[in-house]
Amino acid sequence: MHFDLPALIKSLGYFGVWGIIFAESGLLIGFFLPGDSLLFTAGFVASQQLLNIWILIIGAFICAVLGDNVGYTTGYRFGRKLFSKEDSWLFHKKHIVKTQKFYQKHGKKTIVLARFVPIVRTFAPIVAGIGAMHYKTFMSYNLVGGFVWTFGITFLGFFLGKSLPAEQVDKYLLPIIGLIIVVSLLPSIIHVIQESRANNK
Repeated sequence: MHFDLPALIKSLGYFGVWGIIFAESGLLIGFFLPGDSLLFTAGFVASQQLLNIWILIIGAFICAVLGDNVGYTTGYRFGRKLFSKEDSWLFHKKHIVKTQKFYQKHGKKTIVLARFVPIVRTFAPIVAGIGAMHYKTFMSYNLVGGFVWTFGITFLGFFLGKSLPAEQVDKYLLPIIGLIIVVSLLPSIIHVIQESRANNK
C-alpha cells in the first residue's frame, strides 16, 4: 500500500495541521504528536500549491503560541496536582521531571529551545507555569520560540519542495521526513543513553 503523506495533509487541511500543533504545544496528551515532521511536510505540500504557505504558517504560529499559553496556565493552576496524579499511558511524571532538569540547565531559553525537542516541547510551558515564571517574560520567549519553530521548519520544507524537480518529489519526501524525525528525537535518545550510563555506574 502506498502511503501518500501529502494527500493526508491535504485531507487534514489547515485546521487539522493547526489542531495538532496546538495540541502538541499545550495539551498533556500531545507529547507524542509529530510537530517537526508535520510542519516540514506541510511546508513541502504548500510548495506543490496544495496549501497556501502564508495561511498555513501564520495559523501554525498562532496555534503554537496559544498552545504554550494553555500549557503555562495548566502548570500555574494545577501544578501541584500534576505531581500527585497517578501515571497513566497518557501521563508520566517523569516527563515533567525531565523538563525541569532541562529548564534548570537552560533557564528561560528553555521556552525557545524546547520547541525543537520532542516531549520537552509539550511540558516546558507547564513547568514554566509551575515555577510561576513571570508571564510577560514567558510570553516574550513564547513568541520568539513559536516564530522560529513554525516559520523556520515550515519554510525549510517549502523551499526544499520548490528546489526539487516535480518528478523527484515523491522520491525524496519520505527519506527527508524520516531524517527530520530522527534528528528531532536525537536529543531525547542521547539523554536516555546518558541516564542509563549514569545509573549503571
